[in-house]
Amino acid sequence: MHSHDHSHQGSGDNASKRIGWAFFLNVVFTIIEFIGGWLTNSTAIMADAVHDLGDSLSIGTAWILNKLSDKEANNTFSYGYKRFSLLGALINGLVLTVGSVWILFEAIPRLAAPEMPHAEGMLLLSIFGMAVNGFAAYKLSDGDSLNERVLNWHLLEDVLGWVAVFIVSVVLMFKPWPILDPILSIGFTLFILFNVVRNLKETLLLFLQATPDSKQVEKVRSVLLSKSEVDALHHFHIWSLDGEQNVMTAHLVLTNEATVSQIQTLKRQLQEELAVFEFVHTTIELEFADEQCRDDNTNA
Repeated sequence: MHSHDHSHQGSGDNASKRIGWAFFLNVVFTIIEFIGGWLTNSTAIMADAVHDLGDSLSIGTAWILNKLSDKEANNTFSYGYKRFSLLGALINGLVLTVGSVWILFEAIPRLAAPEMPHAEGMLLLSIFGMAVNGFAAYKLSDGDSLNERVLNWHLLEDVLGWVAVFIVSVVLMFKPWPILDPILSIGFTLFILFNVVRNLKETLLLFLQATPDSKQVEKVRSVLLSKSEVDALHHFHIWSLDGEQNVMTAHLVLTNEATVSQIQTLKRQLQEELAVFEFVHTTIELEFADEQCRDDNTNA
């Protein structure tokens, strides 16, 4: 018994457009940021520019992988290219983690020897930075793919970074306290790092084909075993292609007295009851009570 659902095509196209927007904004802004950091003599802005460059590379990778993930299935990738999107989320999470650790290494020594930057220039750049990154984050906030969620953290990290730069630049106009800059950048980096590591853990588990939702497993199991024609269940697996689209396979052992018409009714009932779980692929093998399962030599 097989079912397919192609309603996800449109969401992939939209994800690609949103990521494309974010990529374009980020690249343009990174260039502006390098020039601005040099003009204002702000090490914070320079560090953020390098960080933004890393973000641009990540978003570019995600964009390519996202486009690839919408390609149709073929002999090499029989499930299609959806897992490439998961690979993108994994790469981006790792880049962002490395980037955040690097920012901490940059910011901590500055606590000992802070430098006074050009406060007015920092203020202007920070307003521009909040607007650009805020708009890009807003564009991606519509998305629910793991890829977009990881990228959203990239952009939110930048928005928070610019809020920090904005506050520091305002304070520096009145008080010569350059140490505030590294303190704030350490604070927001730790906050983002915590969230990215959590997202990265989820991505890694899906990448390793862990069950996407243990509660769902129990619900599906009880649906399959609730039928009077079903005696037992084995080789039952649920995994995710990309964090959104899940696949389910199961072997059902039928009772001795199950007739052909009962089996037809069973298939129809299961189709209706499993529809709520929105699996993109379901494969159910029906076995008779005295039948030897051909997969019994493998681990279920």
